[in-house]
Amino acid sequence: MKAKNFDLLLKSLGQARAYAQGRPTSGTRVHMVKRVDVATIRGRTKLSQEAFALRIGVSVGTLRNWEQGRRTPDGPAKVLLALLERDPGIVERTLAKAA
Repeated sequence: MKAKNFDLLLKSLGQARAYAQGRPTSGTRVHMVKRVDVATIRGRTKLSQEAFALRIGVSVGTLRNWEQGRRTPDGPAKVLLALLERDPGIVERTLAKAA
């Protein structure tokens, strides 16, 4: 490894340690993922919990846990909820086309 690359690597490790200890350093970026407000998204679709859960393929219990903040959607569910947030009718239109 070249000395310049080693020095950069060592510097970045020092920055990572400082960040882990709560001391932000220049060039550090923190990306905060916004909380998905599932209840509001569902409300915009005008569907009951049961109907909404059925449409997005999760159990009613899972949906209730998301809405009450006990659990957080992730993976494909998070993507689908983001689409529904932008366009509440997307699932209905997509399912109608598939039928």
